Amino acid sequence: MSNIDGNQRFKAKIGNKNYTFVGKSSFEHMKTVTDLMNDQLNKIKELSPSIDNDDAAILLAFNAISDQVKMQKKLNEFISKNDKESKE
Repeated sequence: MSNIDGNQRFKAKIGNKNYTFVGKSSFEHMKTVTDLMNDQLNKIKELSPSIDNDDAAILLAFNAISDQVKMQKKLNEFISKNDKESKE
């Protein structure tokens, strides 16, 4: 991982392909994301051995966005509940 204009460059192998990502996230964050992606891709491939890499990547992205939407809903409900309680 190298520093370019305040951004970090991170090299990762996801599936069987090498990528270079540039951003402000820490090495630990990028490593965690890479490991989780590879774990999820492996699980998808185990459950659907005939799935191709593109479809597995789309399914992984769909699942990740779905989880994000669910977590955002929970966060919004939590914030709303706390706002109501603090006004009482």
